[in-house]
Amino acid sequence: MGVALARAAQWTAAGSGTGTLEITPLNESLLNQIIKFAEDFSTKHPQEAAFVFREPLEWKTQLDSSVFVKGYEINGATVQSEAKDKDGQPLLILSASTLRVRSFDQLSHLLRIAMEKKLKEAQACLEANRDPVVKILGPEYGTVAGEDMSILHLLDKVKKDSDLETELKMKIILYLHQLDLQLLNSSLKQISQDVRLNPTAVSNEVNLLKSFSGQGEDTVLESLEYTSDYVFSNGCRAPPWRQVHGEICYLVVKPHDTDPLYITCSTAGVFLNGVMKLTAIISNILFFSCDRVTSSGSKRYFAFATLSFSDKKSTRDCGQLELGVFLEYEGSNIYCIQHDQSYGTSKCAEELGRPKLPGNKMEEGRRKIQKFIKASSTVEDDGESSSETDEDEQPVRHQEANTDLSPEYWGIQKLAKYVKGGDPTATVIALCSMRDFNLSQETCQLAIKDTGCLEVLINLLDTEEIKCQTGSLKILKEISQNVLIRHAIADLGGLEIMVKILDSPDTNLKCLAAETIANVARFKRARKTVRQNGGIKKLVELLESISVGSSYQAKDSETARCGALALWSCSKSTKTKKAIRKAGGIPLLARWLKCSHTNILIPIVGTLQECASEPSYRLAIRTEGMIENLVKNLSSEHEELQMHCASAIFKCAEDEEIRDLVRKHEGLQPLSVLLDNSENKPLLAAVTGAIWKCAISRENVLKFQEYKTIETLVTLLTDQPEEVLINVIGALGECCQEEENRGTIRRCGGIAPIVKLLTETNQALLVNVNKAVGGCAMEPENMLIIDSLDGVRLLWSLLKNPNPDVQASAAWALCPCIENAK
Repeated sequence: MGVALARAAQWTAAGSGTGTLEITPLNESLLNQIIKFAEDFSTKHPQEAAFVFREPLEWKTQLDSSVFVKGYEINGATVQSEAKDKDGQPLLILSASTLRVRSFDQLSHLLRIAMEKKLKEAQACLEANRDPVVKILGPEYGTVAGEDMSILHLLDKVKKDSDLETELKMKIILYLHQLDLQLLNSSLKQISQDVRLNPTAVSNEVNLLKSFSGQGEDTVLESLEYTSDYVFSNGCRAPPWRQVHGEICYLVVKPHDTDPLYITCSTAGVFLNGVMKLTAIISNILFFSCDRVTSSGSKRYFAFATLSFSDKKSTRDCGQLELGVFLEYEGSNIYCIQHDQSYGTSKCAEELGRPKLPGNKMEEGRRKIQKFIKASSTVEDDGESSSETDEDEQPVRHQEANTDLSPEYWGIQKLAKYVKGGDPTATVIALCSMRDFNLSQETCQLAIKDTGCLEVLINLLDTEEIKCQTGSLKILKEISQNVLIRHAIADLGGLEIMVKILDSPDTNLKCLAAETIANVARFKRARKTVRQNGGIKKLVELLESISVGSSYQAKDSETARCGALALWSCSKSTKTKKAIRKAGGIPLLARWLKCSHTNILIPIVGTLQECASEPSYRLAIRTEGMIENLVKNLSSEHEELQMHCASAIFKCAEDEEIRDLVRKHEGLQPLSVLLDNSENKPLLAAVTGAIWKCAISRENVLKFQEYKTIETLVTLLTDQPEEVLINVIGALGECCQEEENRGTIRRCGGIAPIVKLLTETNQALLVNVNKAVGGCAMEPENMLIIDSLDGVRLLWSLLKNPNPDVQASAAWALCPCIENAK
């Protein structure tokens, strides 16, 4: 058990204390196996179950005295087991939420009475007792550096002693060792499901796709080509300095109906490359020959160029970035066959064993490449994914037609010299005076940027004058609402300094820094900067200020609110979601979800609904008991909070267990009630999405029938944004699998607007419409209406849609149409 927990289980970063078990599918599987072992231990091995542990297993429990009944002495909140050791000490004690257990018999009984909380209890026990075998049998049986030496130790002891206790220990250690092997084997099976690609597999896939490429109606692609013809001995076509990152080859895929796609194949999977516009400066070129000869007999050469990039719109030098590029040279033409981000040097070419091209070609080659690379280079996506539309990486400032500058502009310009050149006292006064302006006005925001004050404000953050730092952050927090200012702050290195300030002992300063980070981190590059500078762990620590309850302090809740705001902005990145989880953020988010303050709940739930797109978070939301609180807040008076709760349920209800929990906690009725807020489109989109996913479960559909939800959904089939229509028709498609609801949709006049949606072009919408039409067509009376509205012909036409999901759903919809058509 010790080896499995040390090697297989997934733990969060330790932080200031011990690490915690992440809420992941692998860990859930391990915990469930350990729970089953402990629960069954007393019945399978009654003699060993009575063995008294060397030290008690001790942890903070969520159970209270009310769950203990027979076999326990209860005195208020304190519980003691009637079963005692030979010295008369109880084998189980609960005192002040601390639980101490000293035998498998008591542990088995405890897990049985814990009911649905047993997973959390097992998790808390193992987190507090990282090597439980030490507590059970003694320190000599512990796991050192992941190596289990307990059996060897016990064999050595058996040679010397052969008493009953030694026999019991021998059996217990064998049972635990058997469990350890079972856990390790189970974890290997789960991990092995993550199959990695290799050059042979990629080559086979490419050859298969090539056989379906070319001209003609029976081909799926126009062409599919490697960017490089050179194959290394290991089967890879990527250069060596990219092979170390797992990359195998690069492909150019040209479909019949869209622009070419540029693909990276790596051991981790197949990725579509992004595009970034940069200005390139060639700092070094090395040509070397290649064995490739063209059909005309001319020789081709490869070149390796080190390119430096600079972003002229940035206010600081970005010339550090280099890019290794393979180029082909034939006659007077040079063109790029592969773009690949790298820090390679000319040694890369020498390592490939290619001789240099004669020197008289160097200048000609340099000029050709300079001419070629003015536009763009393809770079691999860095894993930042956003659930919302991101800002442009370099926003353009639109000049006002009126060149007259406002009095506020000139007023800020006058203050600028005091901010720049005064002593600390004068600087603080100037900062206070600047805050008297309306900093929410774009004129004032751009005045601060244009006069050079922005650079000074960021420099003030790096001082030791707390008043100057505070004044600067108060201004930056306000003006960072402007997209140009946000990008300028990131360009000037402001985020790195703000992340450092999160370590400040001054609570007010940390809050201001977190709020400003929340404003700035609305685009990918800023989020990446926060993460790479250790900001996520520090922001999570801001949530640790208190245990949520009636004893909270206002400053603590404000600290948590600011931290949650920043995490909310950063959580639009997939990598940040993982970082929040690794930093132990999920239990803290769960604790704050129980509070009653809307200003904290909104960023907490906002963060959760962003993260709920990840399966590991959905699992955590379920196991941490968050669904109950999300459902509770659906009845809040604040529509923004209602929207984020509904959105979180929308994403979480992909999982059947969560759909059941929403029903169990009576969340289906408030969702139905919220459909009446049809004017608030973002709220309506979230609510209809949650209803759609919950309706996948038949038990929930029966509840929706009771609440007259289907009738209300039919009224939302017209004059709605696409986002709402997709969800509404998705929900009706699930509900009309029940016969009674098919009649309800017809009686409410829903067939005609549903069929009309078959003429839309949104593919996600069409998939849902097809399912709804097919469901309705199972009713003969409905089929008559569908046929009269030309619905069957429209379904046939969708078989020609380029999207295979639309084709498949249309084909399924035609089945009941054919069956019930006259």
